[in-house]
Amino acid sequence: MAQNGSGRKKEGKPNILITGTPGTGKTTTASALSESTQFRHINIGDLVKEKNLHDGWDDQFDCYLINEDLVCDELDDLMEEGGNIVDYHGGDFFPERWFDRVVVLQTENSVLYDRLTKRGYTGQKLTNNIECEIFQVLLEEAKESYPEEIVVAVRSNTIDDINRNVATLTDWVRSWSCLP
Repeated sequence: MAQNGSGRKKEGKPNILITGTPGTGKTTTASALSESTQFRHINIGDLVKEKNLHDGWDDQFDCYLINEDLVCDELDDLMEEGGNIVDYHGGDFFPERWFDRVVVLQTENSVLYDRLTKRGYTGQKLTNNIECEIFQVLLEEAKESYPEEIVVAVRSNTIDDINRNVATLTDWVRSWSCLP
C-alpha cells in the first residue's frame, strides 16, 4: 500500500488538518468540507471545552489553556480510523502521522482585522493575531511540523475562496485511493 509524505498508509480515509490564524475561516471551511465528504469535523476549541481538556483560563487572551497531551490522548483512536477534519489555529503538537493533508488558510490583513474586530478582539489579542498572519507564523509552523509535500497554503478572503477551497479538497479526498 502506498504512503503519503506523513508516513500514513493510503488505505481507508485520509485525515486533514485545517489551520490558520483565528478569523481565517477554519470552522466555516471545515464544516463545509465535512458536509461535502461526510468526514468527521473535530473543532479542537469545542472539544477542549466539552471534555475539559485544558489547564484553566488565560485572562490575558480570553481563552482556555489547552492541555495538548489530553487532546492527543482523546483523539488518538479517532485519528487512526481516518476520515477526520481537524480544525484548530495551531498544529505543531499533533503527531505528524495523523495527517495526510495540512491546509493553512491565509487572509489579507484588512479582511482579517475586520473579522476579528467583529468578534470583539481588541488590544493585544487583536494585535498578536494580525501579526501572526503578517509573519505567516502558522504556515511556517506547519512546514516545520509536517512534510512540506502535504502542507498547502490557500487564500481565504471571500466566500468564493472558501467554496473553491472546499471543492479542491473534496476532489483531493475523492482521489485519495487513486494517488500514487
